[in-house]
Amino acid sequence: MKIDEYSRVSVTESEAFTALYHSKIQDLQGVFVDSTDVIEQYNQACDINADRIPRLVTLPDITISQQEFDQQNQAQWFMPDRYREFPLVEWLYSQCTSAEQHARVSEELTLFVQYGMYDLLTYLKYLVDTMRSHGVVWGVGRGSSVASYCLYLMGVHKVDSIKYKLDIKEFLK
Repeated sequence: MKIDEYSRVSVTESEAFTALYHSKIQDLQGVFVDSTDVIEQYNQACDINADRIPRLVTLPDITISQQEFDQQNQAQWFMPDRYREFPLVEWLYSQCTSAEQHARVSEELTLFVQYGMYDLLTYLKYLVDTMRSHGVVWGVGRGSSVASYCLYLMGVHKVDSIKYKLDIKEFLK
């Protein structure tokens, strides 16, 4: 098994067939095999002999940068339209009760846009709301993410980065 720079997992044909034989794989979506000749032969046999046998696919060749790859995948995240259109900026400002909080949100939003992470904020709002509505419990905070006041306001963590004077740049290194 190999993992490339895009975090895609590929297996040898031997690993794929062993997993199929032992029923360790039920859904081959997202499983990529290195050898195209073996895959073509296997898939042709599936087409002729059975409808319900999973097909194998080769690892697609990606000629775009990792940043472009990430942007394309972020654009495909599943989330309801009401979150895609959610007025996150206005909502974050509405959570502020002081000029210091307002200034911190402005600074962070500028950085999130600059680093191409604004869509991630929108998705995190959806994710946190969904976890809350389903009674999922998550930690109080972890790592450098606690340096973000926006993430605190959204409920991603419970550490007030203004109160503890945490610099947002620690999160966005």
